[in-house]
Amino acid sequence: MNYNESLQELQRIVMELENNPTDIEELSKKLKRAQELIKACKDKLTKTDEEIQKLIENKN
Repeated sequence: MNYNESLQELQRIVMELENNPTDIEELSKKLKRAQELIKACKDKLTKTDEEIQKLIENKN
């Protein structure tokens, strides 16, 4: 799953949580999935930042 797909799924989860009351089990599943998506997005952003920094360093 790429960054945009992860972000879109995360946004869907947030909208569902804001608009639809859910039971505790479903809430737990959605929050766990949201944590996974946040980590995946953060990891991708960190990796991209590191790649950009390397390019900048190599250019100088």
